[in-house]
Amino acid sequence: MEHYVPNFKKQYNDKIVAALKEQFSYKSSMQVPKLTKIVLNQGIGEGVADKRLVENAVKQLSSIAGQQAVTCYSTKDIANFKLRKKMPVGAKVTLRGVGMYEFLERLVAVALPRVRDFRGVNAKFDSMGNYTMGIKEHIIFPEILIDQVDKVIGMDITFVTSAKTDEEGFALLKEFGVPFKNLKN
Repeated sequence: MEHYVPNFKKQYNDKIVAALKEQFSYKSSMQVPKLTKIVLNQGIGEGVADKRLVENAVKQLSSIAGQQAVTCYSTKDIANFKLRKKMPVGAKVTLRGVGMYEFLERLVAVALPRVRDFRGVNAKFDSMGNYTMGIKEHIIFPEILIDQVDKVIGMDITFVTSAKTDEEGFALLKEFGVPFKNLKN
């Protein structure tokens, strides 16, 4: 039986490694940065008043990611927000391996083109080669059935890479087809 390899994993092995090796003059293909994980995160502030919102967010994030999301709980009491310790306040899921490449392909090819007035994403990295982008509406993913959505919420998507610099991380994600705004990079 043949082992399944996602399209973006093949693309990384066949084209991206060679392109980045040439661009940054690496001596070995093991020096080429790679995507290690993608973390999806949703904070639901209204979850303090309505626990059903957090449960729905976990279900929807699980269907977007293709694996089970977990509930995030508050770590301390904050009286101004009526927040108690260990109350559900969000959902998150970490993708690695096959699921990570499949999600990246769906994000780049299907979800981002569905964003209204889309002009690209900002190229702001964390100085360690990792990139976080925010999405205002989770309904851009085709896995979400709009008529079953109580509340449209946003999410953060963090790409964790093995890159040493922002320039290497930017080049890696650009090769994968992440649509950055036209900047001087």
